[in-house]
Amino acid sequence: MQTNTLAQWFGSPLGAYLLEKERAYLDDVTPDIFGFHALQLGLPEYDLLRENRITHRMRIDTGGSASVRAKGHELPIATQSIDLVLLPHTLEFAEEPHAVLREIDRVMMPEGRLVILGFNPWSLWGLRSSLGPRRHEMPWNGRFVSLLRVKDWLALLGFEVSAGRLVCYVPPVRNEKWLRRLEFMEPAGDRWWAVGGAVYMLQAIKRVRGVRLITPAWHEATAREKRVALATKREGASSRTSTLRIVK
Repeated sequence: MQTNTLAQWFGSPLGAYLLEKERAYLDDVTPDIFGFHALQLGLPEYDLLRENRITHRMRIDTGGSASVRAKGHELPIATQSIDLVLLPHTLEFAEEPHAVLREIDRVMMPEGRLVILGFNPWSLWGLRSSLGPRRHEMPWNGRFVSLLRVKDWLALLGFEVSAGRLVCYVPPVRNEKWLRRLEFMEPAGDRWWAVGGAVYMLQAIKRVRGVRLITPAWHEATAREKRVALATKREGASSRTSTLRIVK
């Protein structure tokens, strides 16, 4: 089956296998990310932030079922307004992936969270992308960006990588029966060939120098009360020690 879009490929047995792994990861890590606005850039056909608790969630793409239609490097979003951004295989199909990251940096709030899903060129899937007979079809026609390069781009923009993992160590076979037979390779690959997963899933935090999170006034008052109580306790202990010495 020839697929013209990435969303169509996710409907194939191999794509569905990967989607299952990616959704399990996102359903696990995104519920604890809070804020007011979340953005999914790419794959608008799939709600990959379905478990996140942020009320206002947007799916942006150039077409399809996107709630907002826009290019990844020209987002109609106010500067420093987004708390969570998800890039599901966005960079490998962007004309200028670094420009997309710069635009994401612009729209994200300080301490905002970024999650990136990307195909790993240093894997069996990456090898098929380079040498396979169908390398001109989705998703093998994408320009797979290495994990090290993505980390370098993030560091230049001031992002701090906070967590991540790789998944899908099975060969990129098209038959669902063989995919299930080879599923034993997942735990083995994660243990013995950690860098060879077909897809990396990366979490990063936008750090801004000189920014300090403002805590509620009651929080500050509680902290002051604790410091005063501790100081009083120390003074009392010191006084008792002096008295004992005099008696002795």
